[in-house]
Amino acid sequence: MELGVNIDHVATLRNARGEIFPSPVHAAFVVLEAGASNVTCHLREDRRHIKDEDVRIISDLTKKLNLEMSADEGIVKIAMDIMPRSVTIVPERRKELTTEGGLDAISNVGRFRDINSEFKSIGCTTSAFIEPDLKQIEAAAEAEFDFIEIHTGSYAGKTGIKDKAIELKRIKEAARHAVKIGLKINAGHGLNYKNVYDIVMIDGFYEFNIGFSIISRSIFTGLESAVKEMLGIIKAAELAKV
Repeated sequence: MELGVNIDHVATLRNARGEIFPSPVHAAFVVLEAGASNVTCHLREDRRHIKDEDVRIISDLTKKLNLEMSADEGIVKIAMDIMPRSVTIVPERRKELTTEGGLDAISNVGRFRDINSEFKSIGCTTSAFIEPDLKQIEAAAEAEFDFIEIHTGSYAGKTGIKDKAIELKRIKEAARHAVKIGLKINAGHGLNYKNVYDIVMIDGFYEFNIGFSIISRSIFTGLESAVKEMLGIIKAAELAKV
């Protein structure tokens, strides 16, 4: 299992004072040196954190950029020019603080199939960020995504043991179904140092994309240590499955 680290909030901190530091490009190479499999950036339509130049430089310097993005035509055009290693299509609303739910693949199969065709023509892997919903997963397969990234936000937001167990079961069933119909699976959103262990214990996942909790931890421990600590938890859970 691999770990992708989202560095958006390094850019959030930089932008808060209109400075040129801390540098998301520098952060990208710190997390890769610490053992992350990729760097994830979300190029939002309102450019609230990561900027065009950030992703251009990161993509030019490493082939390990996973670009989160909406299906907006302008953003697709930029991504095609940048040529990241992979793209993850996510829903996007201007007023949301962070991505609030999964993509509606069912209503947009044709549009997503066209986008996937464009990206695959340049050798870019595609993923759909969706809820652990079997019908949405089947629609993602129909749209010819290579991966799905299961939205773990509902699971992460539950505090009661029973409610958390229900969400965990949904994710487990979704993962099993995705693998059965030929999709590779990742997971992300709301995962942290306490709740990621149970997700790693589910069979089938390839990669976990985690950002806010790692960047938050890095304030106290340093970014390299925060990434290595998360990798340690993931590896411990993998060993426990054997």
